Amino acid sequence: MDLPFVVTTLTRRGLLTPGRPIRVASQLNALRRWGWSLAGELRQAAARDPDRTAVVDEHGTELTYRELLDRAERMARSLRAGFGVQTGDRIGVLCRNHHGLIETIVAATVLGVDAVLVNTGLSAAQLATVTEEQRLRVLVHDDEFAERVVALPAELPRVDERAREELVAGALPGDLHPPERDGRIIVLTSGTTGAPKGARRPTPNGFGPLVSIIDRIPLHTRDRVMIAAPIFHTWGFAALQVCFALRATIVLHRRFDPAATLAALVTHRCDALFAVPVMVQRLMEVPPPDPRPALKVVAVSGSALPGGLATRFMDVYGDVLYNLYGSTEVSWASIAGPAELRAAPTTAGRPPHGTRVRILDAAGQPVPDGQVGRIFVGNEMLFEGYTSGGARESRDGLLDTGDLGRLTADGLLFVDGRADDMIISGGENVFPSEVENLLAQLPQVREVAVIGVPDEEYGQRLAAFLALHPGETLDPDAVREYVRHYLARFSVPRDVVFVKYLPRNATGKVLTRELRRYYG
Repeated sequence: MDLPFVVTTLTRRGLLTPGRPIRVASQLNALRRWGWSLAGELRQAAARDPDRTAVVDEHGTELTYRELLDRAERMARSLRAGFGVQTGDRIGVLCRNHHGLIETIVAATVLGVDAVLVNTGLSAAQLATVTEEQRLRVLVHDDEFAERVVALPAELPRVDERAREELVAGALPGDLHPPERDGRIIVLTSGTTGAPKGARRPTPNGFGPLVSIIDRIPLHTRDRVMIAAPIFHTWGFAALQVCFALRATIVLHRRFDPAATLAALVTHRCDALFAVPVMVQRLMEVPPPDPRPALKVVAVSGSALPGGLATRFMDVYGDVLYNLYGSTEVSWASIAGPAELRAAPTTAGRPPHGTRVRILDAAGQPVPDGQVGRIFVGNEMLFEGYTSGGARESRDGLLDTGDLGRLTADGLLFVDGRADDMIISGGENVFPSEVENLLAQLPQVREVAVIGVPDEEYGQRLAAFLALHPGETLDPDAVREYVRHYLARFSVPRDVVFVKYLPRNATGKVLTRELRRYYG
């Protein structure tokens, strides 16, 4: 990445503001010795702003950057002394958003240990599979998951919340040095259609990844940021990395509640919110507080924005919405800002600086503007492969996202959906997202999902699952007629199923395998 762009972006966002020389020197030395891992980022923040509040939990616990680093280092020493954890091992982290989660991840990177971020929505059977496949040395978990972990192998040490506090409080003195290898962060894929896979995240090697994001999303040094997206998810973890780099104050709640979130944004005077799209949708279902949060940025990622949601949200909370399209494997591909979302509410935006996006056909050749093809992405933070040894298709340094989409002549990206979600009905290709976005605009509809189900005559047919707002009703024939009015006949769902809610995982993605169980 070119130096002038890096310097200009860091200056605009306040990262090159002069400070006390001794602290600036200590900050730079921390990055020199510890690199750009989470441990290095926390160390540089503690060196530059030791007394700034780093984390605020929902119960009022506040930790400065100095205190957060001390607790993480204590945790690291106890893991090493008490469990023999050493460089190259893996520990599992089954926690919701709170300071203990952050301390455990940092402790792992301090030791050069891989931290496996376990999805809190996994079943006991899935958790057992992950434990075996990832060869976990220790599992750190919140108390609420005690019953879920009880059936895991007896030889696997488990650290609950009380034990974690004891490890921090009872840590023996000792020196910590940069490990021989960086500890990797292993994120589990969402597993909406199958078992989750472990994806190894690379460690940044400079300012490039940071400036790619903050150039397009206007976050600034010392902002106050609420991370509502689960930190075990790629987007929540990226938010944590950005916050450490910016020496921001991070506000965390263990569970997302729309009213509590809005209240916290006001109470803590938050400048920014990191969320997943379904959370933004839930925020629109409760009355806005008075006064409203003085947000400058609401950054979302993790799934597509339902049709019309971007415009409705910005009509209430201002033009502050930024939508990042990416995945566990490619990190980011494009970012849509408020102006782009106003003009085209379903767009995924444009690639940030240093990112390449190409739309290729089945043979790997570029397709014309506006034509649907496979989305390939290249940037500095492509994943290093699955822990199982598998990988994704790569062409000329670009990684296959598994999604289908198109680029307009002026460079806007639109994502039509997963390649394996495309429905072929009677020989016609149908993308569920097009039908979902249309149905989401019905005022009675709270949420909607469209899937393909087997059909003897057409191969597949469309099934629409609709959850309505309380007290609302819709007639299936009226739904079909509405779609028929706007879309081709093969896009009309033959099945219209009303449900109380859509099954979602912990990051808000609809679990299509659960919907297919409706058909046995």
